[in-house]
Amino acid sequence: MIQEKTMTVPARRSGHVLMLVLGTIAFALLLVLGSWQVQRLYWKEELIAQIAERTKSQPLPLAEMEVKYRATADVDYWPVALSGTFMHDGERHFLATWEGQSGFYVYTPLKLDDGRFVLVNRGFVPYDLKDATKRPTGQVTGPVSIVGLARNPLEGKPGSLVPDNDAAKNVFYWKDRDAMAASAGLPAGAAVLPFFVDADKTPNPGGLPVGGVTMVDMPNNHLQYAVTWYGLAAALLGVMGVWLLRRPDGK
Repeated sequence: MIQEKTMTVPARRSGHVLMLVLGTIAFALLLVLGSWQVQRLYWKEELIAQIAERTKSQPLPLAEMEVKYRATADVDYWPVALSGTFMHDGERHFLATWEGQSGFYVYTPLKLDDGRFVLVNRGFVPYDLKDATKRPTGQVTGPVSIVGLARNPLEGKPGSLVPDNDAAKNVFYWKDRDAMAASAGLPAGAAVLPFFVDADKTPNPGGLPVGGVTMVDMPNNHLQYAVTWYGLAAALLGVMGVWLLRRPDGK
């Protein structure tokens, strides 16, 4: 005769307690994740509003932008007007995509009248036109005037998944201002402004680089994420409620 083994009452009750504890922890975690996304939603909305306000303002002279940076260390997306002469031999290439096409953003040192330099993102070139000799028309010479958006430097590599920059091959995966400037062949002791400038959409001769590539329309999906986490929390609460109502009484 085969004798059926049954779980003892204390064992069943211990299992119920464990399930209740785990369910409570999971429920609390889902609520935390939902609340975090709500906080991110408010932060993103404020950021989008700030960017919109800044980009609609009149361009500031470069000298005023420098004063603003020294005071706040934040000039991101403020329009700025400047002039100088491009040092095309020192252009640096940042791997990027633009309108579905792979290629590079071209960062070129602009020599100011006082001898200092600022790295200007002139815009996008396709991958097979990385070599500047293939787009000579766009390598403008002589004094130029530029209107664009000031951009803050990064404090460091954005994340561990981002590849290391390859200065030797002139391929940058993140905007390391110091490394870009150091590898651009600038004169010894040259002073470089601490922020970048993204040129506007003013066409370059020959159409390249394509300017105005600054991303100002930021995605904001945090409300969707918050609803998802809160929805999962509600579903878990419902499942736990049904389980508590239907669980064995332990007798």
